[in-house]
Amino acid sequence: MSRNSLLTRFFLSLSSRLGVVLAGAVVVVSLVAPLVRPYNPSVDVHFAIRLRPPSAAHPFGTDSLGRDVLVRVLYGLRASLSMGVVAVAIGLTLGALLGLSAGFFRAWVETTVGWFSDTLLSFPTILLAIVIVSISGPGLVHAMIAVGIVQIPVYARLGRSTVLSLREREFVQAARSLGARSGRVLFRHILPSSLPPLIVQATLSIGIATLEAAGLGFLGLGAQPPAPELGAMISGAFKEGYALTAPWTMIFPGAFIVVVVLAANLIGDGLRDALDPRSLARH
Repeated sequence: MSRNSLLTRFFLSLSSRLGVVLAGAVVVVSLVAPLVRPYNPSVDVHFAIRLRPPSAAHPFGTDSLGRDVLVRVLYGLRASLSMGVVAVAIGLTLGALLGLSAGFFRAWVETTVGWFSDTLLSFPTILLAIVIVSISGPGLVHAMIAVGIVQIPVYARLGRSTVLSLREREFVQAARSLGARSGRVLFRHILPSSLPPLIVQATLSIGIATLEAAGLGFLGLGAQPPAPELGAMISGAFKEGYALTAPWTMIFPGAFIVVVVLAANLIGDGLRDALDPRSLARH
């Protein structure tokens, strides 16, 4: 499939176009946050304007310390996006390597990877992430690593199943018959053909990882105050009892989490349809 035809099929879908627009908007606003207002979202407090509702001066209102919620949401969005993307990168890299090795070499490698994946999958993902962060200590980096670890078995299983369907194909057998070493066959022939389902899963997992990162932040295990992070912002407003008296302190951070997850899911669905040959009949 050519790159042009893939892009054409991807953008044929309304959900794909909407997902790209949402994702682009989210990335842009998170990157230009420092240019929106010359403001430190962690330490610039103004008690005289605490808990002000949304206005022209503060479009998202202010929190209990008089900090601009809009600026904190934009900086928090950057932290949440970073956590989601880095966590998925960790899970994709390690999980794909394990899954590809298990499916290609079989024998004890497959048994060991299968045991490892089944063990991790026996725990609820958020609970496992909580355990890992509790052991390593709270913080943004530790939360990224924890969410990345719980993503590993998903890619390990997907990578293994993909390799099992490819290892007996004609192009792989031809490479073997020409004397190609196992590493070359795996990384030059099987890996490129295994990428489409892994990429689709990675795109969909960004939304899941963002939710899990926000959950850790809500529990106080992610970014630590006063650093802004969407889950931690919701948690702080909830614990202080502002859900009814100052709902904007929770609504706007929550809305941006929804937008990130929605954008990831829309793009993932579009990629799945574009990379699936059977989708030709639907277009």
